[in-house]
Amino acid sequence: MSDLIDAHQHYWDPARGDYGWLTPSLSALYRVFVPADLAPLRASCGVARTVVVQAAPTVEETRWLLDLARDEPSIAGVVGWVPLDDPHAAALIAELAREPKLRGVRPMLQDLPDDDWIAKADTARAVDALIAHDLAFDALVFTRHEAALATFLARHPALRVVIDHGAKPPIAAGGERGYAAWARAIARFAQFPQVHCKLSGLATEAAPGWDDATLAPWVAHLLATFGPQRLMWGSDWPVLNLNGDYERWHASAQRFTKALSSDERAAVFGGNAAAFYRLGADPAG
Repeated sequence: MSDLIDAHQHYWDPARGDYGWLTPSLSALYRVFVPADLAPLRASCGVARTVVVQAAPTVEETRWLLDLARDEPSIAGVVGWVPLDDPHAAALIAELAREPKLRGVRPMLQDLPDDDWIAKADTARAVDALIAHDLAFDALVFTRHEAALATFLARHPALRVVIDHGAKPPIAAGGERGYAAWARAIARFAQFPQVHCKLSGLATEAAPGWDDATLAPWVAHLLATFGPQRLMWGSDWPVLNLNGDYERWHASAQRFTKALSSDERAAVFGGNAAAFYRLGADPAG
């Protein structure tokens, strides 16, 4: 399987001061994470390139990530942040899009106080700019965002959207009701042909001590709804370190997809991310 791509990971430096969620209480995460930290893990799993996703709702962090990516060949693309409802958002997107490794934006919907923001906010000019510059949209949502995100998706059929972390299913809580509501939301999102989904973040949503059996029904539903042509593997490293590790999650995901054809597995572990984010061929390969 050539050109394996991790479709979702992060780099950060807490000293920058704009990660409101990142506090010393998260001891496993509260330190600098840069490409040199991920390099041995990538090598162990055969992952050639990654998509680095914003972790702070600031343009300054996006510029920092783009600076980091400029001379780092393992960073295939950056998903940044812009204030989508700002009157000047379109101009800002046009400016940032001059950086060839900017491949999308993410508004961190899970952290906004209004679950319906994405359906109600005036983002039309920003979305038009994303489409014009061939940029994608990462949707960081829970089940509770189903109706609002569906409204947004119906409004913008030309916008490429990916659901981060399988919409963060309530794995640790368990229960048929939580599963049913999440499964319904995933099926609804999958009805929109412009939408992909990331096979990532599931370990973080599970209780400690998770194994393949813990995650199996959730992964099975993602495969059944989006299929191997619209699903892309991501590590969510280093957030993954809260309840797992890179090599363990990669191996688990490989087992979950062993029944797929070699072409389908290649799509999930790289091809889909390359096509969705317009990453192009690996210059090292």
